[in-house]
Amino acid sequence: MTESGTVRIANHLAGSAAGEPTVERRNPADPTDLVAVTPASDAAAVTEAVTAAEGAQPGWAALPAPARGTVLMDAAEILRGRHEAAARDLTREEGKTLAEARGEVRRAIDVLRYFGSAGWRLGGRTFPSATPDTTVHTRLEPMGVAGLITPWNFPIAIPAWKMAPALVSGNSVVIKPAELTPVSVRHLTTALTEAGLPPGVLNVVHGKGSVVGEALVADPRVAAVSFTGSTGVGNRIRETVERRHGRVQLEMGGKNAVVVLDDADVEQAAALAAAGGFGLTGQACTASSRIICTPGVHDAFVEALAAQADRYRPADGLVAGTAMGPVVSASQLETDVAAVERARAEGATVVTGGVAPDGLFLAPTVLAGVGPGHSSARDEIFGPVVAVLPAEGLDEAISLVNDSVYGLAASICTRDLTAAQHFVARAQAGVVKVNRPTTGLDLNVPFGGVKDSSTNTFREQGPTAVEFFTWSKSVYLGW
Repeated sequence: MTESGTVRIANHLAGSAAGEPTVERRNPADPTDLVAVTPASDAAAVTEAVTAAEGAQPGWAALPAPARGTVLMDAAEILRGRHEAAARDLTREEGKTLAEARGEVRRAIDVLRYFGSAGWRLGGRTFPSATPDTTVHTRLEPMGVAGLITPWNFPIAIPAWKMAPALVSGNSVVIKPAELTPVSVRHLTTALTEAGLPPGVLNVVHGKGSVVGEALVADPRVAAVSFTGSTGVGNRIRETVERRHGRVQLEMGGKNAVVVLDDADVEQAAALAAAGGFGLTGQACTASSRIICTPGVHDAFVEALAAQADRYRPADGLVAGTAMGPVVSASQLETDVAAVERARAEGATVVTGGVAPDGLFLAPTVLAGVGPGHSSARDEIFGPVVAVLPAEGLDEAISLVNDSVYGLAASICTRDLTAAQHFVARAQAGVVKVNRPTTGLDLNVPFGGVKDSSTNTFREQGPTAVEFFTWSKSVYLGW
């Protein structure tokens, strides 16, 4: 890092720096703050990275799983010692508040510890055999080279929860981090390297998704590809990987709904809807972007949500007391503002927000009078824009929740246990909550969606995360 705070970041290939940094990333809250410069890598860099990973993987897999886990746990301690520096860098490059960034770095540390400890639990199962003098057991084998493509909105947590299960399972990794957020992955890579990860086991290639990402998913030596990002890009990745008979894991978009029933505590419901819709600047795949209200609370809820929105006035995330940071980029701001104007043209009322008076700071926006066919009720916006829809009762509310191509997260606010149980059983979402925001996930619990939100095969996080990065071998042992 230079005296000005700019980090020059090269690719990390076979344990060494490679590639000339030329692409600038500036702080979305302060365009005069040059945060990082990274390479604009080409397909040849990806080929080099995969070759390094392929060469290093057998030696890494030969280590006992507890030894691999120790590297992850040591990396967690190294990152813990740099918690504040990593959080400040995360806020500078992505924009979220320092409190949110600190929480995310803490999440990455805990992920490394969780999967590091899994090294002592990895193993197959033993089965009784119908043949005398025979035992049968299964072994978990690593896939080989894992290709990871990660987004900008959780720039250290998502790389951690993909890297950690891949590495502890004995795979080597090639990761293409988001162009907008290269510094956070550098913190993670540095911690793992200093913890003793052998050269070539982890390789980082910076550059455009259309160049680096495409080369990575097309390489037949990459046995498994895990991607988090937009549904359109994810579906193209799936086609490429499946065409060459590779394994693919996708976590994509969401249009997450919160149902507020007449018996709900309106102030509590508005607070959790605001936390889910405006926290993290609404830039989360699990963000609460649709609120479905029954008649008895609709008007009071809209008023309460507008009041909550006022508490999320955007400002520089490094400033103490800031509740919401800027939008991540000019192009994302254009998308957000266009979505609000389209909603207004379709007949929605902009209750509050809807303008970007300065820089990349967009006021939290509440839309009322939204119909189920309106774009603000159907399209993922990925910003601090929340649409409120009416519903006559629980059945219609659940129908509206499920009337979406997405199925990632859903929540209900109610004091009625029967209504809550009906909702849990019928909501078409991979994550369902009661009286809790749609955002916020425990790292020890499987995570994923249905429909266009996910491949809905292998789940991320939790005890089953290693399943994507391993295959099972059945062993018959006779004597």
